[in-house]
Amino acid sequence: MGSLAISITQILVLFLLLMNEANGDGHNHHEHFNKAGGIISANTTTEGCDFSQGNWVYDPSYPLYDTSSCPFVEKEFDCIRNGRPDKLYLKLRWQPFACNLPRFNGRDFLRRFRGKSIMFVGDSLSLNQWQSLTCMLHTADPQAQYESVRVGGLSIFTFPAYNVKVMFSRNAFLVDIISTSAGRVLQLNSLQTGKLWKNVDLLIFNTWHWWLHTGRKQPWDFIQDGQILYKDMDRLVAYEKALNTWAKWVDTNVDPTKTRIFFQGVSPDHNNATEWGDLSGKSCARQARALDGLSYRAGPHPAELVVEKVVRSISKPVSLLNVTALSQLRKDGHPSFYGHGGHRDMDCSHWCLAGVPDTWNILLYALISQS
Repeated sequence: MGSLAISITQILVLFLLLMNEANGDGHNHHEHFNKAGGIISANTTTEGCDFSQGNWVYDPSYPLYDTSSCPFVEKEFDCIRNGRPDKLYLKLRWQPFACNLPRFNGRDFLRRFRGKSIMFVGDSLSLNQWQSLTCMLHTADPQAQYESVRVGGLSIFTFPAYNVKVMFSRNAFLVDIISTSAGRVLQLNSLQTGKLWKNVDLLIFNTWHWWLHTGRKQPWDFIQDGQILYKDMDRLVAYEKALNTWAKWVDTNVDPTKTRIFFQGVSPDHNNATEWGDLSGKSCARQARALDGLSYRAGPHPAELVVEKVVRSISKPVSLLNVTALSQLRKDGHPSFYGHGGHRDMDCSHWCLAGVPDTWNILLYALISQS
């Protein structure tokens, strides 16, 4: 009788565990904290379920919006308007291997942020994501009036009916660049522009692509680290130093009861076709299909490892929006010939809209809505 009771008890425990797993919301968000409290990864929904690992699947209900109804989209991102003939890239939805992402609900997003402010801070990849989100929200409530203004490097998109501000602050390095008698100096240890970020309810940061520029595209003449000026240094080392300066700003200035912080992660480019095994190709030109997430495994991006290391060091909660792996599969998602410069300026760094940045915003929405 005793052994039977034990067996029944074991069965009941197992049954309850299975029921809990089955009835639990598949989108419950389990954040992983370091010892200091900062979030290492914010893309895990359930144990063994990672938003960032999955595949792109055909979905006839996509895209989420038509750029013809978003007159504020930058010409460089509007690939259809610029003459792109293929349309399959518009019909792909990100499907994680072990869970489902919620459908984006723009009205719910606006209600959640009623009376609040959102700011994307970074380079033109942040602009890409900001324009994607404003289109997604405008499409959700097309009758709602909106206001769009640009003051210097700050763009402000407002929905007066909801009193929601969605802003973009152009800041390619996050740290400061100053003009001196010696020339333009990139200061790895200075962050004066952070004054603009205070009191914002949701901040999404990004920096990477401009760290690779050389020659005429390089916007600085010297790098300053401490009191020393360098003509140049290992860009990945400089990147990590700058991110550590940003991390100190977060720990010093952010009140986590009022402001939530995300780091966008690293958006990959597709300038080298050999990276996905195409020895005959040179870039993203004429790419019309996504790579298969089951068969294509790109190694971790070097900058991605730096970002993860720095985010771990922050004592305040910071969520890593891990867009790298899913974006690596989208060699078809770039403007290529159909950006602002046409055939004269191949663009394998930015993304067509509608397109991949919409998924970044779906991830953002999923993590916010499950908090």
